[in-house]
Amino acid sequence: MVGAQCASTAEGYQPGIAVDDLQLIMEKTPAEVWQALRGQRIFVTGGTGFVGCWLLEALIWANEQLGLELKLTVLSRAPDAFRIKAAHLATHPIVNLVRGDVGDLQGIDGPFDVIVHAATDVANADADPLATFDNIVGGTRQTLALAARSGASRYLLTSSGAVYGRQPPDLTHIPDDYLGAPDTMSLGSAYGQAKRVSEWLSQCHAQQHGLAVSIARCFALVGPYLPLDAHFAVGNFIRDGLRGDTIQVSGDGTTYRSYLYAADMTVWLLTILINGRAGQTYNLGSERQITIGELAGYVAGCLGDASKVAIAAAPVAGHPAQRYVPNTDKAKNELQLREYTDLQSAIRKTSDWALRQSSFPAISGL
Repeated sequence: MVGAQCASTAEGYQPGIAVDDLQLIMEKTPAEVWQALRGQRIFVTGGTGFVGCWLLEALIWANEQLGLELKLTVLSRAPDAFRIKAAHLATHPIVNLVRGDVGDLQGIDGPFDVIVHAATDVANADADPLATFDNIVGGTRQTLALAARSGASRYLLTSSGAVYGRQPPDLTHIPDDYLGAPDTMSLGSAYGQAKRVSEWLSQCHAQQHGLAVSIARCFALVGPYLPLDAHFAVGNFIRDGLRGDTIQVSGDGTTYRSYLYAADMTVWLLTILINGRAGQTYNLGSERQITIGELAGYVAGCLGDASKVAIAAAPVAGHPAQRYVPNTDKAKNELQLREYTDLQSAIRKTSDWALRQSSFPAISGL
């Protein structure tokens, strides 16, 4: 097993992720970030999802260790389900779990100092692209309006590398200043189109209301709380490997991805929130690229048998491989952010966590 798990503080709080991950977050997040967060009233959307759970784990742990006197208001469409999924987060004394939908925040007023908009809607993007677009853009509008009426001074938007559209095959790592865009003729671009509009809306709001907006363009991630039964390839591979099944690769396996571990992600998000320049975007992800076929074999090897991989299609000769890999020089140079966790450790930590869940292998996000 990788890392100590579920140690308690003196007050008896027991986290849901490995303590060495929480210690990494504490150590690698700059001290001035924790000081800036002291006493802050933070409103979080998407707090019950992958990104949100990690932020809550880190903020609660830091509050316990540093006495930050944080107040966290977390929006959830299904508070009762979240209390079952993560009772240690949902029922913690500094957490106020609010039932609601990010598309309608009219009944919420604050006051809040910080808005973290981590809610997204990608699960049904292919089935209903227009609804996906409306939900993402509407949620951004609602959270920006909440920021204005609640007196918030900081706003963090979790955007996506999908805003760049298809990465050119000759560009191995896509930089923050790349001016590509999703294909407007493709219905499958709803998620990327909506994230672009959300970024633009946040800039308009920042200019009108003096809100310090920072944007994290997230690429592929891995770690505890990642759904293993959704559309995430690495999650599906880990699920199949833990079951002892052959890992199935649906395409030809030549697409390049990179994976940042969730603890590292959390350091990046908190640092971007506080130290990121207002009105700037920062790519968030790993630069260590790997093909999906290689990833499948890597996961299989980490979990037992590297030969248990089946790739559905053969590569097409002369066809360039697709890529989804960031250049993170801006985050590294401006904010001194780094990758702290190697891929093997990330896979093992995620697998260890999944095995501890009573619901495995039927693990879903809320």
